[in-house]
Amino acid sequence: MIVGRTEAWTGRLLLILLMAVTIVPFVSLFTTALHPSRSVPLGITWPDDPQWGNFLEAFDQAHMGELLVSSVLIVLGVVPVAVVLATMAGFGIGHLRVPGSRPLFLLFLLGLTLPLAGIIIPLYYLARELGIYDTKLAIILPLIGLYMPFGVFWMRAHFANMPQEISEAARVDGATTWQLFWRIHVPLALPAVSSLGILFAVWTWNQFLLALVLVEDPTERTMAGALGAFQGQYATDIPLLAAGSLVILTPTLIVFLLFQRQFVSALLQGSLKG
Repeated sequence: MIVGRTEAWTGRLLLILLMAVTIVPFVSLFTTALHPSRSVPLGITWPDDPQWGNFLEAFDQAHMGELLVSSVLIVLGVVPVAVVLATMAGFGIGHLRVPGSRPLFLLFLLGLTLPLAGIIIPLYYLARELGIYDTKLAIILPLIGLYMPFGVFWMRAHFANMPQEISEAARVDGATTWQLFWRIHVPLALPAVSSLGILFAVWTWNQFLLALVLVEDPTERTMAGALGAFQGQYATDIPLLAAGSLVILTPTLIVFLLFQRQFVSALLQGSLKG
């Protein structure tokens, strides 16, 4: 399809506008973090004497080292389990089409509409009853369940588009259902699986509400969840708060830069497959 010159320039201007809207807040946050402690910067202004030490102070005051370890452990506890369960469920619903798969899939779709804020109080009391309140499990177990609707929807979209002839040929060669799944379809689904894993990892790293409500110890939370405690402690020190926010955001930005192609692939797969 040939795109006219006017449409091309309109598209470029729109992209530039969206890029500016996205980048300007980060620029403002960065310049604010370089101002002297306890000052109140006005607008996006470069300080006369940049205080690069604000980042080190924020790292120490927020116990970023402990939070980094805690966040990694939570991600490792959530992502592998959620990806494996979502892949197996997506295969059963989308490719094997087990009995009752359609109403089951509709239930998963209903789960996509479930707001986290609406179930956070029941989760709080459930965590207390199970004895996992104020532990990493209070974050890990709910997140695995909350990720299932999207994960199953994502993987079902992939497996539903796989030709049945592949499975039929494997059945003729004597493959069991487990061999069909693990040796044939999982290797073919690696792009979808890796994209889902990246999305789950980023969402887990940035999890704020669960970590804030279900864990009292800030060092047991995710880095994003600890931002609430850090904000309450340094609410009047805007430059230090901005520095701490940037330190917490940095790992997510690094992951995005390293895996940006996988992110694009994930979005394209989600939009083209159904």
